[in-house]
Amino acid sequence: MSEQKTQPAELKIPGVDEPIELPIYSGNLGPDVIDVGKLTSQGHFTYDPGFVSTAACESGITYIDGDEGTLLHRGYPIEQLADKSDYLELCYLLLNGELPNAAAKTEFVDTIKNHTMVNEQLRSFFKGFSHDAHPMAIMCGVVGALSAFYHDSTDIDNPQHRMITAHRLIAKMPTLAAMSYKHAQGQPFIYPRNDMGYAENFLHMMFATPCEEYAVSPTLAKAMDRIFLLHADHEQNASTSTVRLAGSTGANPFASVAAGIAALWGPSHGGANEAVLTMLEEIGSVDNIPEYVRRAKDKDDPFRIMGFGHRVYKNYDPRAKVMQQTCHEVLEELGVQDDPVLAMARELERIALEDEYFVEKRLYPNVDFYSGIILKAIGIPVEMFTVIFATGRTPGWIAHWCEMIGSSYKIGRPRQLYTGSAKRDFVEVADR
Repeated sequence: MSEQKTQPAELKIPGVDEPIELPIYSGNLGPDVIDVGKLTSQGHFTYDPGFVSTAACESGITYIDGDEGTLLHRGYPIEQLADKSDYLELCYLLLNGELPNAAAKTEFVDTIKNHTMVNEQLRSFFKGFSHDAHPMAIMCGVVGALSAFYHDSTDIDNPQHRMITAHRLIAKMPTLAAMSYKHAQGQPFIYPRNDMGYAENFLHMMFATPCEEYAVSPTLAKAMDRIFLLHADHEQNASTSTVRLAGSTGANPFASVAAGIAALWGPSHGGANEAVLTMLEEIGSVDNIPEYVRRAKDKDDPFRIMGFGHRVYKNYDPRAKVMQQTCHEVLEELGVQDDPVLAMARELERIALEDEYFVEKRLYPNVDFYSGIILKAIGIPVEMFTVIFATGRTPGWIAHWCEMIGSSYKIGRPRQLYTGSAKRDFVEVADR
């Protein structure tokens, strides 16, 4: 819980004699916040495009310090979780606030495995989508439709219903993601298998066919588990804030997460790793990299090297350090030597870590740079990248939704700075 400081902030408004006192609150980590809620009753409100300086909620799930390059989930550093934990254990942590003991983890993993199948009628939904429909368009539709099949657990005021829905969403997202891929390929859907791990099962549903056995590489399964883990939550980003805003109306969790998927679809959010591959295709060859690096350094040139630097992290993205190691493990496992795109990626990585311009401006490779390389190497098409991001982000979305619904919350209602026409009288069409 936040703690109110004794000394309030004072805001002086021109033309008003007395300053307005605004409470100051401290969290466990991070800067203090000024509560501006009472401004509205006095005829004022703040202007903050993008809400970049506004805390819209209290949360105990994830903490980011961009200057220090710190990412904590329930207090645990992401580096430790990536090294010592796994995705489903992190899901449990995000939902419950504490790491599970051995018995609780086994029970949780079994619960998720037993919820991986989707209602058979959902297969008919996919027939209504064009074969070339973008997988994210499909995911927006089918995830929102889950509430039509699992309405037995959509009482948002029932804590047990909230947890059942959380388990269902985490379990079924990989199944739906793989189905969206198979639909685009014109291949039959592959049912989930309860004898496989979470990431292993996903890769099996993606690449197996009924024609022959498909063995999932443990190295690739580990890499996919890490991709899911490193994307599980990232505080109050655009998609998480969208889930909270939709949920604040009382919308069911399936609809709220579908709204989050729609927000994630935007190229400025979930499409960043896709943009990395698009950039590499534009560069075309390792021989062209010096020219594009020169252009990136020219402030008058619109070209930017994607996958370097981060809006939040002004230091090294802590997730990228883990992803870098995973990337090299995957490339070694697959024996990738002559892929021109991956060759360009490795050269750009070398330059970014050694070139004085990039080092000085802290333009380090971020998590999107490495995840895009890994997914391409595994054989996952670019249009599936954001779907995999959505699958990994699901526990974060639903944890924030549960946190909000389980506390005292208000329906979201941002204000605006109106710049339209002043009041004017209607003129009949004949007189215009």
